[in-house]
Amino acid sequence: MSVTVEKLDNSMAKLKITVPAEELEKAIEKAYQKNKNKIQLPGFRKGKAPRKMIEKMYGVGVFYEDAANELIEEQYPKAATECGEDIVSSPKIDVEQLEAGKDFIFTAEVALKPPVKLGKYKGIEVEKMDLDVTDEEVDAEIDKQRGMNARSIDVTDRAVQNGDTVSLDFEGFVDGVAFEGGKGTDYPLTIGSGAFIPGFEEQLIGFEIGQEGDVNVKFPEDYQAENLAGKDATFKCKVNSIRAKELPELNDEFASDAGFDTLAEYKEDVKNKLIAKKETDQKAKREDAVVRAVIEDSEMELPEAMVETQQRQMVNEFAQRLQMQGMNMDQYLQYTGSSVDQMLAQVKPQAIERIKSRLVLEAVAEKENIEISDADLEAELESMAHQYKMDVEKLKELMSDEEKKQLRSDLAVQKAATFLVENVKEGAKKAAKKVAKKAADAEATEEKPKKTTTRKTTKKADDAEATEEKPKRATRKKKTEEEA
Repeated sequence: MSVTVEKLDNSMAKLKITVPAEELEKAIEKAYQKNKNKIQLPGFRKGKAPRKMIEKMYGVGVFYEDAANELIEEQYPKAATECGEDIVSSPKIDVEQLEAGKDFIFTAEVALKPPVKLGKYKGIEVEKMDLDVTDEEVDAEIDKQRGMNARSIDVTDRAVQNGDTVSLDFEGFVDGVAFEGGKGTDYPLTIGSGAFIPGFEEQLIGFEIGQEGDVNVKFPEDYQAENLAGKDATFKCKVNSIRAKELPELNDEFASDAGFDTLAEYKEDVKNKLIAKKETDQKAKREDAVVRAVIEDSEMELPEAMVETQQRQMVNEFAQRLQMQGMNMDQYLQYTGSSVDQMLAQVKPQAIERIKSRLVLEAVAEKENIEISDADLEAELESMAHQYKMDVEKLKELMSDEEKKQLRSDLAVQKAATFLVENVKEGAKKAAKKVAKKAADAEATEEKPKKTTTRKTTKKADDAEATEEKPKRATRKKKTEEEA
Protein backbone atom coordinates (compact mmCIF):
# COMPACT_ATOMS: atom_id res chain seq x y z
CA MET A 1 0.00 0.00 0.00
CA SER A 2 1.20 3.50 -0.83
CA VAL A 3 -0.29 6.90 -0.01
CA THR A 4 0.21 10.40 -1.38
CA VAL A 5 -1.20 13.62 0.10
CA GLU A 6 -2.66 16.54 -1.84
CA LYS A 7 -3.27 19.64 0.28
CA LEU A 8 -6.53 21.44 -0.45
CA ASP A 9 -7.99 24.75 0.72
CA ASN A 10 -9.23 25.42 4.27
CA SER A 11 -7.17 22.73 6.01
CA MET A 12 -8.52 19.94 3.80
CA ALA A 13 -6.45 17.22 2.15
CA LYS A 14 -6.96 14.34 -0.26
CA LEU A 15 -5.15 11.07 0.39
CA LYS A 16 -4.63 8.89 -2.67
CA ILE A 17 -4.23 5.30 -1.55
CA THR A 18 -2.97 2.60 -3.89
CA VAL A 19 -3.38 -1.07 -2.98
CA PRO A 20 -1.45 -3.69 -5.02
CA ALA A 21 -3.42 -5.83 -7.46
CA GLU A 22 -2.59 -9.03 -5.57
CA GLU A 23 -4.26 -7.60 -2.43
CA LEU A 24 -7.37 -6.80 -4.45
CA GLU A 25 -7.40 -10.38 -5.78
CA LYS A 26 -7.25 -11.73 -2.22
CA ALA A 27 -10.14 -9.46 -1.22
CA ILE A 28 -12.25 -10.60 -4.20
CA GLU A 29 -11.59 -14.25 -3.34
CA LYS A 30 -12.54 -13.57 0.27
CA ALA A 31 -15.78 -11.93 -0.88
CA TYR A 32 -16.52 -15.00 -3.02
CA GLN A 33 -15.92 -17.38 -0.11
CA LYS A 34 -18.14 -15.25 2.10
CA ASN A 35 -21.06 -15.11 -0.34
CA LYS A 36 -20.92 -18.38 -2.30
CA ASN A 37 -23.30 -20.19 0.06
CA LYS A 38 -25.99 -17.67 -0.81
CA ILE A 39 -25.71 -18.31 -4.55
CA GLN A 40 -27.10 -21.25 -6.49
CA LEU A 41 -26.52 -21.84 -10.22
CA PRO A 42 -28.19 -24.46 -12.42
CA GLY A 43 -26.20 -27.69 -12.35
CA PHE A 44 -24.44 -26.88 -9.06
CA ARG A 45 -25.42 -27.52 -5.48
CA LYS A 46 -25.96 -24.37 -3.41
CA GLY A 47 -22.59 -22.99 -2.37
CA LYS A 48 -20.64 -25.16 -4.82
CA ALA A 49 -20.69 -22.94 -7.92
CA PRO A 50 -17.15 -21.94 -9.02
CA ARG A 51 -16.26 -18.25 -8.80
CA LYS A 52 -15.67 -17.95 -12.54
CA MET A 53 -19.14 -19.35 -13.26
CA ILE A 54 -20.75 -16.87 -10.86
CA GLU A 55 -18.80 -14.00 -12.42
CA LYS A 56 -19.87 -15.14 -15.89
CA MET A 57 -23.51 -15.33 -14.80
CA TYR A 58 -23.72 -12.13 -12.77
CA GLY A 59 -20.88 -10.06 -14.17
CA VAL A 60 -17.16 -9.85 -13.45
CA GLY A 61 -17.74 -7.21 -10.80
CA VAL A 62 -20.19 -9.20 -8.71
CA PHE A 63 -17.77 -9.32 -5.75
CA TYR A 64 -16.13 -5.93 -6.30
CA GLU A 65 -18.20 -3.97 -3.78
CA ASP A 66 -17.54 -6.35 -0.89
CA ALA A 67 -13.85 -6.52 -1.81
CA ALA A 68 -13.55 -2.72 -2.01
CA ASN A 69 -15.27 -2.22 1.34
CA GLU A 70 -12.95 -4.80 2.92
CA LEU A 71 -9.83 -3.09 1.59
CA ILE A 72 -10.97 0.44 2.45
CA GLU A 73 -11.74 -0.59 6.02
CA GLU A 74 -8.37 -2.30 6.29
CA GLN A 75 -6.12 0.13 4.41
CA TYR A 76 -7.49 3.58 5.25
CA PRO A 77 -6.40 3.53 8.94
CA LYS A 78 -2.90 2.46 7.86
CA ALA A 79 -2.76 5.23 5.27
CA ALA A 80 -4.00 7.81 7.80
CA THR A 81 -1.15 6.88 10.12
CA GLU A 82 1.48 6.56 7.39
CA CYS A 83 0.77 9.95 5.82
CA GLY A 84 1.86 11.73 9.02
CA GLU A 85 -0.95 14.29 8.90
CA ASP A 86 -3.10 15.26 11.90
CA ILE A 87 -6.49 14.11 10.58
CA VAL A 88 -9.52 15.46 12.46
CA SER A 89 -12.50 14.23 10.48
CA SER A 90 -14.10 11.14 9.05
CA PRO A 91 -12.94 10.44 5.47
CA LYS A 92 -15.01 11.03 2.37
CA ILE A 93 -14.14 8.01 0.23
CA ASP A 94 -14.13 7.88 -3.56
CA VAL A 95 -13.04 4.83 -5.58
CA GLU A 96 -10.89 5.75 -8.59
CA GLN A 97 -9.87 2.34 -9.93
CA LEU A 98 -11.43 -1.04 -9.21
CA GLU A 99 -10.68 -3.81 -11.70
CA ALA A 100 -9.35 -7.32 -11.25
CA GLY A 101 -5.69 -7.57 -12.25
CA LYS A 102 -5.01 -3.89 -11.57
CA ASP A 103 -4.10 -1.90 -8.48
CA PHE A 104 -7.03 -0.79 -6.39
CA ILE A 105 -6.97 3.01 -6.04
CA PHE A 106 -9.21 5.10 -3.83
CA THR A 107 -9.09 8.60 -2.34
CA ALA A 108 -10.03 9.88 1.09
CA GLU A 109 -10.84 13.55 1.52
CA VAL A 110 -10.21 14.59 5.13
CA ALA A 111 -9.89 17.66 7.33
CA LEU A 112 -6.53 18.42 8.90
CA LYS A 113 -5.99 20.15 12.22
CA PRO A 114 -6.25 23.87 11.34
CA PRO A 115 -3.61 26.37 12.43
CA VAL A 116 -4.38 28.64 15.40
CA LYS A 117 -3.14 32.20 15.74
CA LEU A 118 -3.11 32.43 19.51
CA GLY A 119 -4.07 35.74 21.07
CA LYS A 120 -3.61 36.92 24.65
CA TYR A 121 -3.83 34.05 27.09
CA LYS A 122 -1.99 35.23 30.20
CA GLY A 123 -3.45 37.67 32.66
CA ILE A 124 -7.04 37.27 31.46
CA GLU A 125 -9.26 39.23 33.81
CA VAL A 126 -12.23 37.40 35.37
CA GLU A 127 -14.69 38.32 38.07
CA LYS A 128 -13.91 37.30 41.62
CA MET A 129 -15.68 34.17 42.75
CA ASP A 130 -18.45 34.40 45.33
CA LEU A 131 -18.24 31.38 47.63
CA ASP A 132 -20.71 32.53 50.27
CA VAL A 133 -23.53 30.11 51.10
CA THR A 134 -26.68 31.65 52.53
CA ASP A 135 -29.07 30.14 55.06
CA GLU A 136 -31.70 30.11 52.31
CA GLU A 137 -29.46 27.91 50.13
CA VAL A 138 -28.89 25.53 53.04
CA ASP A 139 -32.64 25.33 53.72
CA ALA A 140 -33.35 24.69 50.04
CA GLU A 141 -30.85 21.83 49.95
CA ILE A 142 -32.32 20.32 53.11
CA ASP A 143 -35.82 20.59 51.63
CA LYS A 144 -34.51 18.75 48.57
CA GLN A 145 -33.25 15.96 50.84
CA ARG A 146 -36.57 15.87 52.66
CA GLY A 147 -38.31 15.54 49.31
CA MET A 148 -36.12 12.57 48.43
CA ASN A 149 -37.12 10.93 51.72
CA ALA A 150 -40.79 11.84 51.46
CA ARG A 151 -43.41 9.13 51.39
CA SER A 152 -46.25 9.12 48.91
CA ILE A 153 -49.76 9.09 50.37
CA ASP A 154 -53.19 8.76 48.80
CA VAL A 155 -55.28 11.93 48.91
CA THR A 156 -59.07 11.60 49.04
CA ASP A 157 -60.27 14.71 50.85
CA ARG A 158 -59.20 17.52 48.52
CA ALA A 159 -58.69 18.55 44.92
CA VAL A 160 -55.50 18.42 42.86
CA GLN A 161 -52.75 20.81 43.97
CA ASN A 162 -49.42 21.76 42.46
CA GLY A 163 -46.85 19.05 43.19
CA ASP A 164 -49.40 16.22 43.36
CA THR A 165 -49.08 13.15 41.16
CA VAL A 166 -52.33 12.19 39.48
CA SER A 167 -53.40 9.09 37.61
CA LEU A 168 -54.89 10.57 34.45
CA ASP A 169 -57.00 9.39 31.53
CA PHE A 170 -56.87 11.75 28.55
CA GLU A 171 -57.57 12.00 24.85
CA GLY A 172 -56.60 14.92 22.62
CA PHE A 173 -58.63 16.43 19.79
CA VAL A 174 -57.83 19.03 17.13
CA ASP A 175 -60.83 20.50 15.31
CA GLY A 176 -62.93 17.80 17.00
CA VAL A 177 -60.84 14.94 15.58
CA ALA A 178 -58.69 12.70 17.81
CA PHE A 179 -55.04 12.71 16.76
CA GLU A 180 -52.55 9.84 16.83
CA GLY A 181 -50.58 9.45 20.06
CA GLY A 182 -52.89 11.80 21.97
CA LYS A 183 -54.51 9.22 24.22
CA GLY A 184 -53.42 7.83 27.58
CA THR A 185 -54.91 5.72 30.37
CA ASP A 186 -53.87 5.87 34.04
CA TYR A 187 -50.97 8.09 33.03
CA PRO A 188 -48.92 9.18 36.10
CA LEU A 189 -48.45 12.94 35.80
CA THR A 190 -46.79 15.15 38.41
CA ILE A 191 -48.38 18.58 38.36
CA GLY A 192 -45.73 21.24 37.85
CA SER A 193 -43.19 18.87 36.31
CA GLY A 194 -43.48 20.48 32.87
CA ALA A 195 -43.81 17.05 31.24
CA PHE A 196 -46.71 18.26 29.07
CA ILE A 197 -46.95 21.39 26.94
CA PRO A 198 -47.38 24.74 28.74
CA GLY A 199 -50.80 25.32 30.23
CA PHE A 200 -51.87 21.68 30.42
CA GLU A 201 -50.87 20.75 33.97
CA GLU A 202 -52.00 24.02 35.53
CA GLN A 203 -55.57 23.47 34.31
CA LEU A 204 -55.79 20.19 36.22
CA ILE A 205 -55.35 22.02 39.54
CA GLY A 206 -58.71 21.96 41.29
CA PHE A 207 -59.94 18.71 39.71
CA GLU A 208 -61.54 16.29 42.16
CA ILE A 209 -61.06 12.51 42.05
CA GLY A 210 -63.33 11.08 39.36
CA GLN A 211 -63.95 14.51 37.83
CA GLU A 212 -64.00 14.77 34.05
CA GLY A 213 -63.28 17.97 32.18
CA ASP A 214 -61.65 19.65 29.21
CA VAL A 215 -58.14 21.09 29.12
CA ASN A 216 -57.64 23.58 26.30
CA VAL A 217 -54.11 24.22 25.08
CA LYS A 218 -52.23 25.50 22.04
CA PHE A 219 -49.33 23.52 20.65
CA PRO A 220 -46.11 25.55 20.31
CA GLU A 221 -45.32 26.86 16.84
CA ASP A 222 -42.06 24.87 16.83
CA TYR A 223 -43.69 21.64 18.04
CA GLN A 224 -41.93 18.59 16.59
CA ALA A 225 -45.10 17.08 15.11
CA GLU A 226 -45.76 19.43 12.18
CA ASN A 227 -49.41 18.42 11.89
CA LEU A 228 -49.99 19.74 15.43
CA ALA A 229 -47.62 22.73 15.57
CA GLY A 230 -49.40 25.97 16.39
CA LYS A 231 -52.84 24.37 16.59
CA ASP A 232 -55.46 24.64 19.33
CA ALA A 233 -56.30 21.35 21.00
CA THR A 234 -58.76 20.07 23.58
CA PHE A 235 -57.89 17.21 25.89
CA LYS A 236 -60.77 15.39 27.56
CA CYS A 237 -59.38 14.42 30.95
CA LYS A 238 -60.39 12.39 33.98
CA VAL A 239 -58.50 12.28 37.28
CA ASN A 240 -58.57 8.75 38.68
CA SER A 241 -56.51 9.28 41.83
CA ILE A 242 -54.32 11.80 43.63
CA ARG A 243 -51.10 11.14 45.51
CA ALA A 244 -49.08 13.69 47.46
CA LYS A 245 -45.66 13.76 49.09
CA GLU A 246 -45.51 13.84 52.88
CA LEU A 247 -42.21 15.36 53.97
CA PRO A 248 -40.44 14.07 57.09
CA GLU A 249 -40.38 16.50 60.01
CA LEU A 250 -37.21 18.57 60.25
CA ASN A 251 -35.75 17.76 63.68
CA ASP A 252 -32.91 15.92 65.41
CA GLU A 253 -34.50 12.60 64.48
CA PHE A 254 -34.28 13.49 60.79
CA ALA A 255 -30.63 14.54 61.31
CA SER A 256 -29.99 11.23 63.07
CA ASP A 257 -31.23 9.31 60.05
CA ALA A 258 -28.64 11.25 58.01
CA GLY A 259 -25.88 10.23 60.46
CA PHE A 260 -25.69 13.28 62.74
CA ASP A 261 -26.43 13.80 66.43
CA THR A 262 -28.23 17.10 66.05
CA LEU A 263 -30.01 19.15 63.41
CA ALA A 264 -27.40 21.90 63.85
CA GLU A 265 -24.58 19.48 62.96
CA TYR A 266 -26.51 18.29 59.92
CA LYS A 267 -27.05 21.86 58.71
CA GLU A 268 -23.35 22.66 59.14
CA ASP A 269 -22.42 19.60 57.08
CA VAL A 270 -24.87 20.60 54.36
CA LYS A 271 -23.38 24.09 54.32
CA ASN A 272 -19.81 22.77 54.00
CA LYS A 273 -20.82 20.50 51.12
CA LEU A 274 -22.53 23.40 49.36
CA ILE A 275 -19.37 25.50 49.73
CA ALA A 276 -17.27 22.66 48.26
CA LYS A 277 -19.72 22.26 45.38
CA LYS A 278 -19.73 26.00 44.75
CA GLU A 279 -15.92 25.99 44.68
CA THR A 280 -15.95 23.20 42.08
CA ASP A 281 -18.65 24.90 40.02
CA GLN A 282 -16.95 28.28 40.17
CA LYS A 283 -13.63 26.76 39.17
CA ALA A 284 -15.29 25.23 36.10
CA LYS A 285 -17.03 28.54 35.29
CA ARG A 286 -13.79 30.44 35.67
CA GLU A 287 -12.04 27.98 33.38
CA ASP A 288 -14.83 28.33 30.81
CA ALA A 289 -14.69 32.12 30.98
CA VAL A 290 -10.91 32.19 30.53
CA VAL A 291 -10.95 29.75 27.61
CA ARG A 292 -13.73 31.69 25.91
CA ALA A 293 -11.75 34.90 26.35
CA VAL A 294 -8.71 33.28 24.73
CA ILE A 295 -10.91 32.03 21.87
CA GLU A 296 -12.29 35.55 21.38
CA ASP A 297 -8.73 36.89 21.00
CA SER A 298 -7.48 34.05 18.76
CA GLU A 299 -7.93 33.30 15.08
CA MET A 300 -8.76 29.93 13.48
CA GLU A 301 -10.78 28.66 10.55
CA LEU A 302 -12.56 25.37 11.11
CA PRO A 303 -13.08 23.00 8.17
CA GLU A 304 -16.72 21.96 7.95
CA ALA A 305 -15.79 18.27 7.85
CA MET A 306 -14.13 18.65 11.25
CA VAL A 307 -17.28 20.22 12.69
CA GLU A 308 -19.50 17.51 11.19
CA THR A 309 -17.34 14.78 12.71
CA GLN A 310 -17.55 16.46 16.12
CA GLN A 311 -21.34 16.73 15.80
CA ARG A 312 -21.63 13.02 15.12
CA GLN A 313 -19.30 12.21 18.00
CA MET A 314 -21.50 14.22 20.38
CA VAL A 315 -24.67 12.50 19.18
CA ASN A 316 -22.93 9.13 19.56
CA GLU A 317 -21.93 10.07 23.11
CA PHE A 318 -25.54 10.91 23.88
CA ALA A 319 -26.64 7.56 22.41
CA GLN A 320 -24.17 5.77 24.68
CA ARG A 321 -25.59 7.57 27.73
CA LEU A 322 -29.06 6.49 26.65
CA GLN A 323 -27.90 2.87 26.48
CA MET A 324 -26.57 3.13 30.02
CA GLN A 325 -30.12 4.06 31.07
CA GLY A 326 -31.67 1.16 29.18
CA MET A 327 -32.90 3.11 26.15
CA ASN A 328 -31.69 3.09 22.56
CA MET A 329 -31.60 5.98 20.13
CA ASP A 330 -34.56 4.75 18.08
CA GLN A 331 -36.73 4.74 21.21
CA TYR A 332 -35.56 8.22 22.17
CA LEU A 333 -36.29 9.62 18.71
CA GLN A 334 -39.75 8.04 18.83
CA TYR A 335 -40.49 9.50 22.26
CA THR A 336 -39.36 12.99 21.31
CA GLY A 337 -40.58 13.05 17.71
CA SER A 338 -37.15 14.23 16.55
CA SER A 339 -34.57 12.87 14.11
CA VAL A 340 -30.81 12.36 14.02
CA ASP A 341 -30.48 15.27 11.56
CA GLN A 342 -32.33 17.55 14.00
CA MET A 343 -30.02 16.45 16.82
CA LEU A 344 -26.96 17.08 14.66
CA ALA A 345 -28.16 20.60 13.88
CA GLN A 346 -28.95 21.18 17.56
CA VAL A 347 -25.45 20.29 18.79
CA LYS A 348 -23.56 22.19 16.06
CA PRO A 349 -22.94 25.36 18.14
CA GLN A 350 -21.61 23.26 21.02
CA ALA A 351 -19.50 21.22 18.58
CA ILE A 352 -17.86 24.39 17.28
CA GLU A 353 -17.27 25.62 20.84
CA ARG A 354 -15.75 22.28 21.84
CA ILE A 355 -13.37 22.26 18.86
CA LYS A 356 -12.24 25.84 19.39
CA SER A 357 -11.64 25.19 23.08
CA ARG A 358 -9.55 22.16 22.32
CA LEU A 359 -7.53 23.95 19.65
CA VAL A 360 -6.62 26.96 21.80
CA LEU A 361 -5.72 24.75 24.76
CA GLU A 362 -3.48 22.64 22.52
CA ALA A 363 -1.90 25.86 21.25
CA VAL A 364 -1.29 27.06 24.82
CA ALA A 365 0.24 23.69 25.75
CA GLU A 366 2.59 23.96 22.78
CA LYS A 367 3.46 27.60 23.49
CA GLU A 368 4.24 26.88 27.14
CA ASN A 369 6.04 23.60 26.39
CA ILE A 370 3.62 21.69 28.57
CA GLU A 371 4.53 18.02 28.44
CA ILE A 372 3.17 14.92 30.10
CA SER A 373 5.80 12.77 31.77
CA ASP A 374 5.71 8.98 31.94
CA ALA A 375 4.88 9.37 35.64
CA ASP A 376 1.88 11.59 34.79
CA LEU A 377 0.64 9.04 32.27
CA GLU A 378 1.15 6.17 34.70
CA ALA A 379 -0.82 8.00 37.42
CA GLU A 380 -3.70 8.60 35.03
CA LEU A 381 -3.70 4.97 33.90
CA GLU A 382 -3.79 3.82 37.52
CA SER A 383 -6.71 6.16 38.17
CA MET A 384 -8.56 4.79 35.14
CA ALA A 385 -7.84 1.21 36.20
CA HIS A 386 -9.26 1.93 39.65
CA GLN A 387 -12.35 3.48 38.07
CA TYR A 388 -12.91 0.44 35.86
CA LYS A 389 -11.98 -1.95 38.71
CA MET A 390 -9.28 -3.72 36.74
CA ASP A 391 -5.55 -4.31 36.89
CA VAL A 392 -3.53 -1.42 35.45
CA GLU A 393 -1.32 -3.76 33.43
CA LYS A 394 -4.41 -5.31 31.87
CA LEU A 395 -5.66 -1.82 30.98
CA LYS A 396 -2.34 -1.04 29.29
CA GLU A 397 -2.63 -4.22 27.22
CA LEU A 398 -6.10 -3.22 26.06
CA MET A 399 -5.02 0.29 25.00
CA SER A 400 -3.34 0.83 21.64
CA ASP A 401 -0.30 3.08 21.24
CA GLU A 402 -2.56 5.61 19.48
CA GLU A 403 -4.96 5.67 22.45
CA LYS A 404 -2.09 6.18 24.89
CA LYS A 405 -0.81 9.01 22.70
CA GLN A 406 -4.27 10.56 22.72
CA LEU A 407 -4.41 10.24 26.51
CA ARG A 408 -1.15 12.18 26.78
CA SER A 409 -2.68 14.89 24.60
CA ASP A 410 -5.80 15.02 26.78
CA LEU A 411 -3.69 15.40 29.92
CA ALA A 412 -1.67 18.20 28.29
CA VAL A 413 -4.91 20.00 27.45
CA GLN A 414 -6.07 19.67 31.06
CA LYS A 415 -2.75 21.10 32.26
CA ALA A 416 -3.08 23.99 29.81
CA ALA A 417 -6.53 24.79 31.21
CA THR A 418 -5.11 24.77 34.74
CA PHE A 419 -2.27 27.03 33.57
CA LEU A 420 -4.75 29.57 32.20
CA VAL A 421 -6.75 29.63 35.44
CA GLU A 422 -3.58 30.02 37.51
CA ASN A 423 -2.63 33.09 35.44
CA VAL A 424 -5.89 35.01 35.61
CA LYS A 425 -6.45 38.37 37.24
CA GLU A 426 -9.44 38.83 39.51
CA GLY A 427 -11.53 41.88 38.86
CA ALA A 428 -14.68 43.17 37.24
CA LYS A 429 -13.36 44.31 33.89
CA LYS A 430 -16.15 44.95 31.39
CA ALA A 431 -14.57 42.74 28.75
CA ALA A 432 -14.45 39.84 31.18
CA LYS A 433 -18.05 40.43 32.18
CA LYS A 434 -19.04 40.45 28.52
CA VAL A 435 -17.38 37.08 27.94
CA ALA A 436 -18.99 35.64 31.09
CA LYS A 437 -22.40 36.96 30.04
CA LYS A 438 -22.01 35.48 26.59
CA ALA A 439 -21.19 32.10 28.15
CA ALA A 440 -24.20 32.32 30.45
CA ASP A 441 -26.50 33.30 27.57
CA ALA A 442 -25.21 30.41 25.46
CA GLU A 443 -25.91 27.98 28.28
CA ALA A 444 -29.35 29.45 28.98
CA THR A 445 -30.46 29.28 25.35
CA GLU A 446 -29.08 25.82 24.68
CA GLU A 447 -31.98 23.75 23.34
CA LYS A 448 -33.03 20.60 25.12
CA PRO A 449 -34.55 17.59 23.37
CA LYS A 450 -38.28 18.23 23.13
CA LYS A 451 -40.93 16.31 25.02
CA THR A 452 -44.23 15.01 23.77
CA THR A 453 -47.59 15.72 25.34
CA THR A 454 -48.83 12.16 25.27
CA ARG A 455 -48.05 8.83 26.82
CA LYS A 456 -44.91 8.71 24.71
CA THR A 457 -43.41 11.13 27.21
CA THR A 458 -42.16 8.39 29.48
CA LYS A 459 -40.07 8.62 32.60
CA LYS A 460 -37.13 7.07 30.74
CA ALA A 461 -37.18 9.82 28.15
CA ASP A 462 -37.42 12.49 30.85
CA ASP A 463 -34.58 10.89 32.84
CA ALA A 464 -32.41 10.67 29.76
CA GLU A 465 -32.96 14.37 29.10
CA ALA A 466 -32.32 15.33 32.70
CA THR A 467 -29.00 13.52 32.76
CA GLU A 468 -27.78 14.78 29.43
CA GLU A 469 -24.30 16.10 29.97
CA LYS A 470 -23.05 19.40 28.64
CA PRO A 471 -20.39 19.17 25.93
CA LYS A 472 -16.95 18.59 27.45
CA ARG A 473 -14.04 20.69 26.39
CA ALA A 474 -11.10 18.32 26.65
CA THR A 475 -12.69 15.27 25.10
CA ARG A 476 -10.68 12.71 23.28
CA LYS A 477 -10.45 13.17 19.48
CA LYS A 478 -10.42 10.23 17.12
CA LYS A 479 -8.93 10.30 13.67
CA THR A 480 -12.04 8.67 12.27
CA GLU A 481 -15.56 8.61 13.71
CA GLU A 482 -18.40 6.23 12.97
CA GLU A 483 -21.54 7.68 11.47
CA ALA A 484 -24.29 8.24 14.00
